[in-house]
Amino acid sequence: MPRSMYSYTKSILERVSFDPKLFCKELEKAVRSLLPYEIDQLRDWLLQFTEEKPELRQCMIYIN
Repeated sequence: MPRSMYSYTKSILERVSFDPKLFCKELEKAVRSLLPYEIDQLRDWLLQFTEEKPELRQCMIYIN
């Protein structure tokens, strides 16, 4: 079974979370390719994921 774009996006964002600039760039690319319901899921996941990484919160502008 192919991997969903949402799962792929999460794995990429987790890997680049060490660099806020790169994280924002990857998030911006992801939003262009995800379906609306996947963007909603990603928003929820990001809110949880960035609780311990406040430096990544600035990237939420790409998803709102």
